[in-house]
Amino acid sequence: MARADEDFSGAKLALFLGQDLLVIQRDDKPDIPYPGFWDLPGGGREGRESPEACALRETEEEAGLVLQPDVLVWARSYQRPRGRVWFFAGHLPAAVARQVKLGDEGQRWRLMAPETYCAHPLAVPHFAERLREYLVVRAA
Repeated sequence: MARADEDFSGAKLALFLGQDLLVIQRDDKPDIPYPGFWDLPGGGREGRESPEACALRETEEEAGLVLQPDVLVWARSYQRPRGRVWFFAGHLPAAVARQVKLGDEGQRWRLMAPETYCAHPLAVPHFAERLREYLVVRAA
């Protein structure tokens, strides 16, 4: 999917547990982007990790889920103001939701229908846009 030597700033994962999407409500701190908004697991790159490793590490840190790379079924990179970022999609059975444990970041987590996320007024707008792109590809 991506190269470990590629220059990028971070990665996000649209993780489906059954038919629903795992979302995390961001902390309500005024010094972070989109405080209180519904976010997807992911974040900034550490060291020289690959985009996949970044998305999987962040998902473990934020949701307590240890995932294997084969969970990732779709990937796209795009340019953001702070550099290139990766957006992944992955699918697991609904029962995995029982294993989710909120990490140190975020107020709470929940499952949300992907269409609901895309239309939600507190969805991070550029992640909702990327998710829409994936849903179109998935439906084709």
